[in-house]
Amino acid sequence: MPFNGYFDNSATSFPKPKAVALEMSRYLNEIGGPYGRSFYDRSLTVSRKIEEVRDKLAEILGTENSSNIVFTHNATSAINTVLSGLKLSGKEILISPMEHNAVMRPLLSLTHNKSCSYRVLPCFLDGMIDLEKVKSMISTNTALVIVCHESNVNGVIQPISEIKKIIGGIPILIDAAQSAGNIPLEIDKNSYDFVAVTGHKSLRGPTGTGCLYLKDEKLLEPLISGGTGSKSESFDMPDFMPDKFEAGTPNIAGIFGLGGSLDNRPEPKHTKKDLLDLIAAIKSMGKYRVYCALENSNQGNLFSITSDLISVSDLGFLLYKEYGFETRVGLHCSPLAHQTLGTFPHGTLRISPSIYHSKDDFNHLLDSLLQTCRNIF
Repeated sequence: MPFNGYFDNSATSFPKPKAVALEMSRYLNEIGGPYGRSFYDRSLTVSRKIEEVRDKLAEILGTENSSNIVFTHNATSAINTVLSGLKLSGKEILISPMEHNAVMRPLLSLTHNKSCSYRVLPCFLDGMIDLEKVKSMISTNTALVIVCHESNVNGVIQPISEIKKIIGGIPILIDAAQSAGNIPLEIDKNSYDFVAVTGHKSLRGPTGTGCLYLKDEKLLEPLISGGTGSKSESFDMPDFMPDKFEAGTPNIAGIFGLGGSLDNRPEPKHTKKDLLDLIAAIKSMGKYRVYCALENSNQGNLFSITSDLISVSDLGFLLYKEYGFETRVGLHCSPLAHQTLGTFPHGTLRISPSIYHSKDDFNHLLDSLLQTCRNIF
């Protein structure tokens, strides 16, 4: 197998299953036609395929209510749909200490425009929420709790099912951009309210795809209004799912590609133990500071490193130029997470392998980091 130096899968996964491009090409070159707009065979083929992908997403996310899944362009648009659609004026929102700017930027806008406020939940050194302190943070004015399921900085996995039990009937919005496809969500079992998903990361689909799960669509007003192909006699948006939140023509080619990925999920070429062994080996060098979960059971499929003797930018450049490793350096669009971890404002070098990386790839990375130590320290 050729060496795979792409370790930036938290930004977007690569490579994709071959079926992704094949399905997109099949739609563009062979099928064409709209979704949910006409009765002829071409349109019906498209509509059936999109509903099949919706059903497959429901299966992966752990819900029997596939009609409660609406397609979006990404997790960011799903998050904005929730934050813009909820009645939050004068209310308080609790957030995890590891939130991405996909949450923080629209949230800040809300605090300016809707006179709502937010507070950050207490946590341990790795950003893991301190469950024992959650209940004391809740007030009669708490209207929403937002939790990044898996951090895109150090990979810490938050205990979302326990958090939902503690907050009870208060709605929870889960940012599952990194976790969906890797970590079971079990939406129905845990009675989650809102789950934002992107298609191009752990689901290995194309960019421009994603979805939002809503347990109760009556809580939200649509972010976008427009044509749906249903209730066309009315200027009002349909009040039924999924049409209420799917105005306009969807990314049909992208959804076909996402379906190709969901139907062709590869077997992992490494185990979690292999990843944990890699993290432990880097720690043992004594030259790098490793940012990961304090407990192995809470570790996702990514982590970060820094060095006191070289900037993360220079380290990332050396790993790429000398050894062919493609990583992400900086703040990863998550300044709050870096403030929590003490790595703000310089950030970290993030290592995010894919399902295709083998133990040999990990060993090559380890050897390259060791050689870099010898060259610069």
